[in-house]
Formats: sequence, C-alpha cells, structure tokens
Amino acid sequence: MPGWPDHLAGQHVDVRLTAPDGYRAQRSYSIASAADGDRVELTVQRVPDGEVSSHLSDVLAPGDPIELRGPVGGRFVWHPMDTAPVLLVAGGSGIVPLVAMMRARAAAGSTAAFRLIYSARTPEDVIYANELRRVRNDAGPCGLRQLHPSHAGRVAAAARPARCGDAARVRLATGCRGK
Repeated sequence: MPGWPDHLAGQHVDVRLTAPDGYRAQRSYSIASAADGDRVELTVQRVPDGEVSSHLSDVLAPGDPIELRGPVGGRFVWHPMDTAPVLLVAGGSGIVPLVAMMRARAAAGSTAAFRLIYSARTPEDVIYANELRRVRNDAGPCGLRQLHPSHAGRVAAAARPARCGDAARVRLATGCRGK
C-alpha cells in the first residue's frame, strides 16, 4: 500500500466494498502485521453468508482495488518501546491484533515478557496455529507462554461461571512466578 502512514500493533482498518450497482458494505478488520513500511496484512475469518468476508476470501484477487480507512484505534495498542510485562487474552479471531503485537515485539527485538491465553472452539479453529506453536517453542523462560487446556476442559469451563481459583490456576500453569 504505497503511502501507508504506518500503524501500531493492535490497530485496525475499515474495509469498504462497493458493488457495481453502488451498494456499499463496510467491516473492520484488525491489522495482523507489525509495522512494515507499505505492507499491511489482514486476517479475514470467512463467515458463511458473510457479504464482506465471503467477497474478500472467495472473490478478491491480487491487484483488485479495495477501500481502506485507517489505521484506526489507539487505546489497545503495543508500542515497541514498552518494557512492561504483557498479558494477551483472546478467543477465536480476537487473536489477530495480539499476533500483530507478538510480531512487533519480535521485529523490535523486545525482551518484554508476553504471556498468551488463547481459546478456540476446536484445535482446527486455532488461527495462526503454526506461528503460535513456533513462537511458543522459541520463547525463553517467561517470554511467551500459551495455555492449551483440552477441548473437553474448554467446553466444561465455558459451561460454568469462572471461579476465584481459576485465575490462580492460570498463573501457576504459565510456570512464571516472578513479576
């Protein structure tokens, strides 16, 4: 995207599509890429019968024009100069801005401790599964940790309200007892 103003990890763009008859549809998508000059990566989760996601995933071809507004958002971002520990919590496609933060952390060579808790309906629904596996395997102690409860455990946990002890189990399961 020539002339892209750059973005911070955690921001999003509004994508607007205009049909030949003038009909317009607009959706917001989190930016998945770390700031990288004029390159912007979006992750689109195809929704059955979704007018925008279906078009983006099934119809749009390289070189086809789309309208973008952004980058938008500044309250939920990560700055490469931040050194404070970060707890990333996501479910489903909510992982996208957090992946941008992890990528920005890696690109900046940051040593800020990142911890990730990510839930998906099934192992097949994990977005960026290979990248998350690689990051987890490459992380040093307390650098990036992921919790992988069994699918049955996720279903059982989702079916009941959280209990006070759940937070303690999450903290202990990460293996990080420091700050």
